[in-house]
Amino acid sequence: MKNSFLIAGVDEAGRGPLVGSVFAAAVILPPSYHLPGLTDSKKLSEKKRDTLAVLIKEQALAWCVAQADPQEIFELNILHATMLAMSRAVHGLAIKPDKVFIDGNRVPKALGVDAEAVVKGDSKIMEISAASVLAKTARDAEMYALAERYPQYGFDKHKGYGTAQHLEALQRYGVLPEHRRDFAPVKALLAQGKLFE
Repeated sequence: MKNSFLIAGVDEAGRGPLVGSVFAAAVILPPSYHLPGLTDSKKLSEKKRDTLAVLIKEQALAWCVAQADPQEIFELNILHATMLAMSRAVHGLAIKPDKVFIDGNRVPKALGVDAEAVVKGDSKIMEISAASVLAKTARDAEMYALAERYPQYGFDKHKGYGTAQHLEALQRYGVLPEHRRDFAPVKALLAQGKLFE
């Protein structure tokens, strides 16, 4: 492989939660790059992810974080919104890669570059691991911002997942504009007219 052959890794964060955007990141690392401790973001502590995210942004040849918002998730469904965020991340790279490796078992359409899906890629390919860290830290940042606006929902604790705490807050305070309207628990409350006031 020539040194000029550039690989981009792509991963997403936030497919499962009931609120907020789904995020994706694309990262091109320098050839023979090594970053100790870099692995699938789910296996890292939040502090470690935050530290690695800064290093990745400083040292990557190119990186881009993109998202699809709750309205797009509602209109497209979560799978297609995730694919949209991934393709936005790839198209947002300042350098065009020669090959893209995407975590999972699907490749977004119209990437305009050779692409391959890799199951559990975030623990096999360093570029995907780096993308998983950037996507997750961006998604967490959105949850912290929401927690400041709506402290009663506890977004800083559960990160928007359908935990008992989150479901109880939804029941008590109603559905926010940022909630995903087609996700079952949210949909059920909307049918009862439970909107945040």
